[in-house]
Amino acid sequence: MALWTVHGDGRITDSETVAPEERVSWPLTIGFGVQHLVAMFGATVLVPAATGLPIATTLLFSGLGTLLFLVITKNRVPSYLGSSFAFVAPLVAAREQGTAAQLGGVVAAGLLVIVVGIAVKALGVRLLESVMPPVVSGAVVIIIGLNLSHQATSNFARQPALAAITTAVILLAGVLGRGLLYRLSILVGFAGVWVGGALFGVVPPEKFAELRDAAWVGLPKLYQPELRPSVVLLMLPVVIVLVAEVVGHVKAVAALTGRNLDGSVGDAIIANGLSTALSGLGGGAGTTTYSENIGVMAVTRVYTTAAFAFAGVFAAALAFSPKAIALFGTIPPGVLGGCTLVLYGLIVLIGVRIWMDRGVDLTNPANAMVGGAALVAGVGDLTIEIGDLSMGGMVWGSLLVVILHPVMRWLRAARRN
Repeated sequence: MALWTVHGDGRITDSETVAPEERVSWPLTIGFGVQHLVAMFGATVLVPAATGLPIATTLLFSGLGTLLFLVITKNRVPSYLGSSFAFVAPLVAAREQGTAAQLGGVVAAGLLVIVVGIAVKALGVRLLESVMPPVVSGAVVIIIGLNLSHQATSNFARQPALAAITTAVILLAGVLGRGLLYRLSILVGFAGVWVGGALFGVVPPEKFAELRDAAWVGLPKLYQPELRPSVVLLMLPVVIVLVAEVVGHVKAVAALTGRNLDGSVGDAIIANGLSTALSGLGGGAGTTTYSENIGVMAVTRVYTTAAFAFAGVFAAALAFSPKAIALFGTIPPGVLGGCTLVLYGLIVLIGVRIWMDRGVDLTNPANAMVGGAALVAGVGDLTIEIGDLSMGGMVWGSLLVVILHPVMRWLRAARRN
């Protein structure tokens, strides 16, 4: 039995959507896969670069984790698993204890996420709705998009002219374009301005020197993790954020596709936990479902998991080519800023759509006050240091809404009784 059925004759018109279990022609599928790869690459590389973990190894397990995710969710939830920013703070705090200790924390986080996923799968949707109702899952999606917006604006400000051109090309292709130009608007803007910028000298010469000297083929570095209680404790907040991110992703995909995917949430959490644990065992950063790729799906309305499977295979293959990784190192910040300005905005609006589609009552004080406080913590990037650990707005915003909302809702109900 084929993994994907062919959508029509393999082509698509402007008004059509492609379901997760469908695919278009293989050349088009590969094109959409490359677009997803482009969307995730910058952030996936940034996390290991910031924490001292090997980039190639992280990329390898990112690709393998994506394939594992698609298998476990039975091709129902299109997603790419890239490096999670939630790991940055604890991994930086544990850096002095060595790479093995850092990776032990990643493995422990992955195992704890698996436990949560098993509980959700065993107890069903009722547990999920009681802990993460639409107001919470929508808020988490919004927090992710708005918290990441600082990266987009920071890169935009570094090369504003190039970033503005990138944004303009994407918007013109996405709003006014038709056919493939509309469907591949992110890739067109990204690749076109990247190549143009390189020709006009916006890429530092040393980046081209690194590209020239890099080997065509090389093996990613593998490490053996070491479990240390002090590092494992640092990862506990990350577990909550990872679960919230996965649930938010599934809800976002459900909103985009018009399908009820609650039955796949447990599988998705388990898959992300397995991917994270596998990455930690080999030497990579922890993984999570990627909001950038939700943005791409919102633009294209092409949800085929075949494109994500190709992106996963391609990412794993790139991990064995230092020259390919060096090539991506020549991407100008302005190009990244222009692309992510559009993508992160789409993520925020998907969270708003979850609220609207599920009729979230924002006149309810528990929804409005807790959700509002969480959004401000996330958008303002609230950063609090606890000992050697510094946790930022994405962590605190997610923790606030995930933990406080059910508590406040219960207290409000108890007062009425």
